[in-house]
Amino acid sequence: MINEKQIGILGGTFNPIHIGHLILAEWVLDALALDEVWFMPTGCPYLKDSAEVLPGRERLRMTELAVADHPLFRSSDLEVKREGHTYSYETLEQLKQLYPRNRFFFIVGADCLFSIENWKNPQRIFDACILAAAVRDEISPAEMEKKKYELEQKFKAEIMLVPFVSMSVSSTEIRRRIAGGFSVKYLVPDKVLNYINEKGFYREKNE
Repeated sequence: MINEKQIGILGGTFNPIHIGHLILAEWVLDALALDEVWFMPTGCPYLKDSAEVLPGRERLRMTELAVADHPLFRSSDLEVKREGHTYSYETLEQLKQLYPRNRFFFIVGADCLFSIENWKNPQRIFDACILAAAVRDEISPAEMEKKKYELEQKFKAEIMLVPFVSMSVSSTEIRRRIAGGFSVKYLVPDKVLNYINEKGFYREKNE
């Protein structure tokens, strides 16, 4: 019998992937004693302007480069291959079908707890995973615990709060810096930076 694995799922546009994503994954991997973390670039993110997002295959390639040297990090093309808009509930349900023995921990920022009820089919998200919410200083512990309790009662959800450091690194700022000719060294892994430079990504705003 195949042993059950505890798998973290970290989704995102990853346009581009940066050190904040990697640090978050490492933090949750350690805090929850996960077996692996799978990085999942979105295909066609329905909440973002697709004109400002690199093609999925390019974001997937940058993700592959970013996680290549970590023995417990994996990249997944599950959402990139899917046609149409990308919804989290579909991805999580597909993962449960493909890997029924695994337990999936959906890694999100704590602020997502206050918006997830407006996502597509939130009940199906909670039915398919354990939510791992990274908590930073911006939201008080009392607020977080209150919201956690509300969601657990409403959706019969399982939610784990993971203390996390405050970081201001963002893909938006990285794109702005590249467009302005400024350095982003140490904000993205070297392999990713080399790929961005090789391809000439983000050199012009709104590219």
